[in-house]
Amino acid sequence: MKKLFITAAIATMFSVTAFAKGGNKTTTVKTGEDKISYTVLNEFNAEFKDAKNAAWTVTPNCEKVTFTLEGKKLTAFYDGAGTYLGLTQAIEYKDIPYSAQEEINAKYAGYAVKEVIKYVGEDTGLEVSPVAYFVDLKNEKKEFLVKAVDGENVEFFKTIK
Repeated sequence: MKKLFITAAIATMFSVTAFAKGGNKTTTVKTGEDKISYTVLNEFNAEFKDAKNAAWTVTPNCEKVTFTLEGKKLTAFYDGAGTYLGLTQAIEYKDIPYSAQEEINAKYAGYAVKEVIKYVGEDTGLEVSPVAYFVDLKNEKKEFLVKAVDGENVEFFKTIK
């Protein structure tokens, strides 16, 4: 459940408006594929041709698909126009850059790491988005997300509780 919440929080980063037909629909169909725009479906099938167990969700801001590829559970995001926005994956805390771990350990002593989501943004060919790590930190009173980008300071992202 936490993974869904963190993934949803990351999805809120995508403040684009869905212009595709039916962009404001939400689906509870098993795969959800019947609610996905033709463009997005083609982009996904071309980019992730070996994906398995794809399950789609449409929100007003994006179309997302959770799937398995090479044994990893991933989630890809597309805007309503069919543009690929990025990919998320749950990872271990030890897999984020060491400098980010050191900063989190120093700034947030007393908080436990609940979960880490790795976000890889789109590569436009002209510019590559940096990889971002969203770390869920919790103690007995508070829970929040911090964002770590390699080569940058760790920053507060969103309050959970």
